[in-house]
Amino acid sequence: MNKTRQRFGNIDTVREKYAGALSVDWVSRSRTIGLVLAAFALLVFGLIHLEFSPARMIDGVGQLGLIAYLMLPPNPETWAKVMSYAISMGETLAIAILGTLLAVVIAFPLSFLAARNVITNRILQLLSRRFFDSIRGVDTLIWALIWINVVGLGPFAGVLAIMTSDIGAFGKLFSEAAEAADRRPVEGIKSTGGSHIQSVRFGLIPQILPVIASQVLYYIESNTRSATIIGIVGAGGIGMHLSEQIRMLEWQQTSFIILMILVTVAIIDFVSTRIRFSIIGPTAR
Repeated sequence: MNKTRQRFGNIDTVREKYAGALSVDWVSRSRTIGLVLAAFALLVFGLIHLEFSPARMIDGVGQLGLIAYLMLPPNPETWAKVMSYAISMGETLAIAILGTLLAVVIAFPLSFLAARNVITNRILQLLSRRFFDSIRGVDTLIWALIWINVVGLGPFAGVLAIMTSDIGAFGKLFSEAAEAADRRPVEGIKSTGGSHIQSVRFGLIPQILPVIASQVLYYIESNTRSATIIGIVGAGGIGMHLSEQIRMLEWQQTSFIILMILVTVAIIDFVSTRIRFSIIGPTAR
């Protein structure tokens, strides 16, 4: 206590010197309390408007438990169905991989148009960003419904849906990766007489390639799940079988299909992790 007084002097002097820091800002505190109360009121209004009911939740949990019980054990019934499901699962995986890679091919060059450190034309940069935002604002399932009406049912529509949706996401991610890159290699190439294109090619792109590879690998895993969902609306893959079994209340076959999806996603996650570490290097472990 004595050491504290010796260091800071009289407590009244400290309070007078730091009155602004020690005083209570009731305006700021009232604003915070008001925001919390408004958020709570919005939550209550939403629950009432959506007819949230604890009784319905309890009944729903009981029904969920019954469905989970009916799903056990997973049973495809016949080997013919196992082969059919496996082929459809491979189709789903192909839709996810092909759609993702096509999106990368298209979004990679376009993303530089939205990067501030690559394009100096602010109008072009703004239009590019709004273009990516507009595409990204539409969900993959909606794109699947659109492409089904354009090219018909089947996996081709699924590939186009994932490709279109991912162009917006990759355009944003790749442009942000370019903006976050170190400028010193780019400036070093320019200082030796290199052109702007050469500085981007040899100074910027090598920096962002590991980041891009990591993002692409993650999206392949994520799009495998998305390809399952869009298959339900007729875009090919295992989703069509899943939707059919749920409608027919064949819960054991449903659980077998879900198990196949989970195993496939786990394998993709394992493989993508190994590939990502091989690209980034052992220091990322």
